[in-house]
Amino acid sequence: MEGVIFISIYQDVLSEKQRLEKEIKSIQEQLCQLPEGKLNCVHNGNRIKWFHSDGHSQTYIPKTQKEYAKQLAMRTYLTKLEKDDENELEAIDFYLRHSAENRRKVLRLVADPAYQELLEPYFRPESKEFLSWANSPYNKNNKYPEQLKYKTCKNEYVRSKSEALIAMVLYMNKIPYRYECELKLGDVIVYPDFTIRHPRTGELFYWEHFGMMDVPKYSRSVAEKIVLYMQNHIQPNMQLITTYETNEQPLDTGRIQELINTYFGEDLVEKGL
Repeated sequence: MEGVIFISIYQDVLSEKQRLEKEIKSIQEQLCQLPEGKLNCVHNGNRIKWFHSDGHSQTYIPKTQKEYAKQLAMRTYLTKLEKDDENELEAIDFYLRHSAENRRKVLRLVADPAYQELLEPYFRPESKEFLSWANSPYNKNNKYPEQLKYKTCKNEYVRSKSEALIAMVLYMNKIPYRYECELKLGDVIVYPDFTIRHPRTGELFYWEHFGMMDVPKYSRSVAEKIVLYMQNHIQPNMQLITTYETNEQPLDTGRIQELINTYFGEDLVEKGL
């Protein structure tokens, strides 16, 4: 679907932004190891002369100082590459500022009650069995109902904006799910944020979103919960999907779509499944 393709493109742009930022940092580290100044090469017939420029004057570099000329040549190259990367990064930041609003418009439209009923048939799971499973009653987490503040496209309420985003992208990919469905792990009952059926195979997956990883006590409880899953043969990066965020690094729709592509197939984007 168009909105899903948009999310995938957005993630590609974010990946390119991260690559550029990493490359710029590497360039800056290399520049610190090179001599200051710029290399100017002057063509005189078939001969080339090297000059060091400090921006005000030029100093001739004899052929005996070829290694020095090489270092200046590398500085000149890296400086131009850094400038190119910075220009590209500026263009990406401009795109992201505007596309973020476009992305919010897409999500708001799908969540708009005026459009929900009309658009709902386009986002139903292909399998009637999985659709029935997703809509059937199940044992839910009944603790702290006052925390259920964020409405999803399925007219249910979840506990955080990030969970609402995950629900939205699952919905737009026609992936059947249940929110906070009871799961028995040995003698312990847990409520995974999302219990998911693979849209083609029906295989069960669990998605846990951990939203306060910068809180030490919370992060310790996350580790304990993951160990509990593993002890019951539900392995991270296999049946267990996990996402994390802090105040400094919030979850975004691009990352959610990337995980959905990984676990349920990139052809979801192309076919609108």
